[in-house]
Amino acid sequence: MAAELLDAADLRGAARQRLLWAYGLGDVGTGMGAALIGFYLLRFYVAAGLPPWLAGLAYGVGRLWDAVNDPIVGWLSDKTAHHPWGPRVPWIVWSAVPLGAAMAAMWWLPPWSDPWLRFGIFVAISVVANSLYTCVNLPYTALAAELSEEVRLRTRLNTARFSGSILATITAALLAGVLVKNLGDPRTYLPVGLVSGLIIAVTALLCGWGLLPLARSCRRPDSSHGTTRRLLQRVRRNGRFLMVLGLYLLLWCALQLMQAVSLFFLPVVLQVPEGLSKLILLPFLLSSLAGLWLWTTVAHRAGRITALRWGGGLWATGCLLVMLLQPLDPSLGVVGSGANALKLGALVATIVLAGAGASTAYLIPWSLLPDAIDADPEKPAGQYSAWMVLAQKVCISAVIALLGVVLSASGYNEALAASAQPASALQAIRLCMGVIPAVLIVLGLVVMRRWPEKGLHLHRLPQQP
Repeated sequence: MAAELLDAADLRGAARQRLLWAYGLGDVGTGMGAALIGFYLLRFYVAAGLPPWLAGLAYGVGRLWDAVNDPIVGWLSDKTAHHPWGPRVPWIVWSAVPLGAAMAAMWWLPPWSDPWLRFGIFVAISVVANSLYTCVNLPYTALAAELSEEVRLRTRLNTARFSGSILATITAALLAGVLVKNLGDPRTYLPVGLVSGLIIAVTALLCGWGLLPLARSCRRPDSSHGTTRRLLQRVRRNGRFLMVLGLYLLLWCALQLMQAVSLFFLPVVLQVPEGLSKLILLPFLLSSLAGLWLWTTVAHRAGRITALRWGGGLWATGCLLVMLLQPLDPSLGVVGSGANALKLGALVATIVLAGAGASTAYLIPWSLLPDAIDADPEKPAGQYSAWMVLAQKVCISAVIALLGVVLSASGYNEALAASAQPASALQAIRLCMGVIPAVLIVLGLVVMRRWPEKGLHLHRLPQQP
């Protein structure tokens, strides 16, 4: 006799809190790993002696493979629907420790100085780490659509998820600020890799343990038969999914571009001291965390698209203000003059504004995805999650690879002091931090202009036949 299905919306008290805490922990480790990769990996590769274009290629190849393996894991996790632990939790638990070890290895500096040999080693490690990352993160992501049919709870689950992710990112920024002694010395990156690898493994295990009771009895995917062409046709016919996918790609390309270029922008363009550059990311992350709860409240009261428009508008405004920020005078202390203090204050205010709006990139696409999955009678959450993440990673790999090419073409030279970099490099970095992300955000808002919200944020979705 089949076990009775349980919707997480029916949970109360300690059981509901366990669900929210466990789901929030699920993105702590992977969020920390993703944050370190987003902010530091390109910088690490350049410091390790790779030219910017080759560093961008190494980053891009790793993320491209990360995209390729998503549909495979999504399909396989849909096929494990009858496991006693549920269709997703076994993937999370058994991949946790190997993922932590592989993530730590990404920050190891090979002893050989040849850049092409280092390039090959970096790519090989990245392929292994990204494969394991998918084995944890994709099944975990798919669970949001299977744990509950209630839109409010799905939004709350994603709020818990990305609260954990942003807190992990804050922790990663603090760890990197303390443990990475010199951005230009690749040997100083390994300690933060080792510490984060341990955190990644432990939090993934705790997530699996916390979700296990409900995962055993939550909704499971129907068996999907057919060719890859049929699966692609299903995705193409789902108009809601295509809208969510377009939004996700545009917002995350904007966010990842800003993350990757920030540690070039702050010390090189704005002349912020290196130690402070690593810590000044904290206002962005703290305001993102506050924004996450703000836009959750707005989404519940006025709808998710309203929250997206308000948050996206703030974020795009912050990006455009980046173009007006002026460099500090390095001959004086950070606050050694009134002019420097005003410039630093303007920088922090811009960072806070952009961070508050950027939290919509975390919350809104993933809170809308279950609606798109519900539009498919078979509701294969693993497959839809896989295609969403696949497209995102393909775009990000292209964006970061192009960033490396732009840095090289603009004349950026890691061996030169910040004050000696050519004006073309400074302008290219500023555009990648300001105008280009703003354009991507606005395009995301345009994509969602016809989303059929119609009060779905207030009610539980009806069961599909």
